[in-house]
Amino acid sequence: MKNDKIKQDRIIMGIDPGTNLMGYGLIGVQGKKMSVICYGAINLSKYSNQALKLKRISERMSELIQEYKPDEMALESPFYGKNIQVALKLGRAQGVAMAAALVKEIPITEYAPRKVKQSVTGNGNASKEQVAAMLQKLLELKEDNIVIDATDALGVAVCHFFQTAHSTPIQGKVSGWESFVKGNPNRVK
Repeated sequence: MKNDKIKQDRIIMGIDPGTNLMGYGLIGVQGKKMSVICYGAINLSKYSNQALKLKRISERMSELIQEYKPDEMALESPFYGKNIQVALKLGRAQGVAMAAALVKEIPITEYAPRKVKQSVTGNGNASKEQVAAMLQKLLELKEDNIVIDATDALGVAVCHFFQTAHSTPIQGKVSGWESFVKGNPNRVK
């Protein structure tokens, strides 16, 4: 799903790593308002081996980064169960997505699944469906049949927005209060 480009202060790309479906979602931030730019899932189940899946992840991540030029990438850290092979495959998928961002010098932040749920719904034990329902309200999504992996990725982007919305970077090197006031007049009243 794609939205027309609107001038954004920053663009956040959220990633939900997966080995059969990898969700992605890009949100634009203008002031304190979020809007959806695009979201979807890369279907990897049709590829016969891990190397082909990783190649497809790399290609699609690079395409999305080239087209939308995100300022930041946020990933959901994989949940590791008891199966070490699944953990290894998820780690590889996540690494390939991260490498696509690192090549373009895009900063990366990871969030635990519980942190994403807590940020979006207020409940770290929320179900995927509850996260999706809250995102539909927060982002004014019109579609009802969105792939859960895509909403998970949007949730990661929204979590990153909430975690970073209140922190304004300090411009320039600050060596004291006078220097801070001079370099950041918008932060002092």
